Amino acid sequence: MRILAAVLAGLIVLIQFPLWLGKGGWLRVWDLDRQLQSRKDRNVKAQTRNAELDAEVGDLKQGLEAVEERARYDLGMIKQDEVFFQIVDPQPKAGSTTTKEPDADTRSPRENKR
Repeated sequence: MRILAAVLAGLIVLIQFPLWLGKGGWLRVWDLDRQLQSRKDRNVKAQTRNAELDAEVGDLKQGLEAVEERARYDLGMIKQDEVFFQIVDPQPKAGSTTTKEPDADTRSPRENKR
């Protein structure tokens, strides 16, 4: 009787092995579920970014406000007879009380025209 019980227990273990560790086992299914969720998250982020880019393209095609805004912020352009003020917070260096004029290379194109 003991031998029969041992053989049956061994068969149960052999049947369980493919269920847990085999090609279509639970561990593989859990891993694939995790990969699928990761891909879904990446797709949602990509769709959000695509929607933002689509809206921006629509704005650029429709009106001049978006073009003007890009010219102002990205290229630093100003309109004719417009005055540009740039306010910079002073950040003195340790031990230094004088402020240094920025080099011509580090100034924006508007500041170089002085």
